[in-house]
Amino acid sequence: KIFVTASPEVRARRRTDELLAKGRDVDYARILDETRERDDRDSNRAVAPLRPAADAVVLDTSDLDRAGAFAAAVAIVAAKRAAEG
Repeated sequence: KIFVTASPEVRARRRTDELLAKGRDVDYARILDETRERDDRDSNRAVAPLRPAADAVVLDTSDLDRAGAFAAAVAIVAAKRAAEG
């Protein structure tokens, strides 16, 4: 299991860039606030709070592009398979 995450600032920047590329008028600060609020709500809900499983590997993609994130995930899977023999 891989739990993929990134800092709220990076996720807000990625969302801002995505919406700007679609021609939308967006405000990074607002998106960052909404991201933080959603994170708090999701991680503190009573049913199925958002957290990594006990046996998950956490993959922080804050400093990775798409190719880097994919490569890191593949490396995690390969390492797990190698450890299992």
